[in-house]
Amino acid sequence: MWSIEVLQEAWYMASKLHAGQKYGGKNEGEELEYISHIGSVAFEILGAGLHDPDMDIDFAVKCAVLHDTIEDTELSYDDIMSTFGPRVADGVKALTKDESLSDKRAMMVDSLTRIKRQPKEVAMVKMADRICNLYSPPFYWDSEKRSAYREEATLILNSLESASGYLSNRLRRKIKDYKV
Repeated sequence: MWSIEVLQEAWYMASKLHAGQKYGGKNEGEELEYISHIGSVAFEILGAGLHDPDMDIDFAVKCAVLHDTIEDTELSYDDIMSTFGPRVADGVKALTKDESLSDKRAMMVDSLTRIKRQPKEVAMVKMADRICNLYSPPFYWDSEKRSAYREEATLILNSLESASGYLSNRLRRKIKDYKV
């Protein structure tokens, strides 16, 4: 069931937790508030909801808004569990890299494996996240970093495309148009 109050609570929590976090924009010296990324992922999910009547939009938006909280803030799995329940906590945990693993590829493969065990909405959040991350690379990324990022996006697409035709097509276009 859709609950604007619960979604607003998730947004408020994410806004507080990501306060002051920034990321590099496409132009030299440009910095963007990280919460704008969180909003972009949620917007992608809302757009996907228009194309997938079977999607649990409430669950997907909560996961989208909270997707980086365990990884990038002090919020824990247990905190999410107590506020939003086990389904959302499990979804956010699956979207979180296990930094105890040896390298970035191993972290991504592990996360994708865990995502595929979750409801399709979690995979949709991962695709939406990568779509947003492919808007424009930060100005300080060199062509090698951009190329590796695009290859990782292809891995995400190939692993999760069955979750949403709409988001798969969006991600495929973003990969194709991404400047290396």
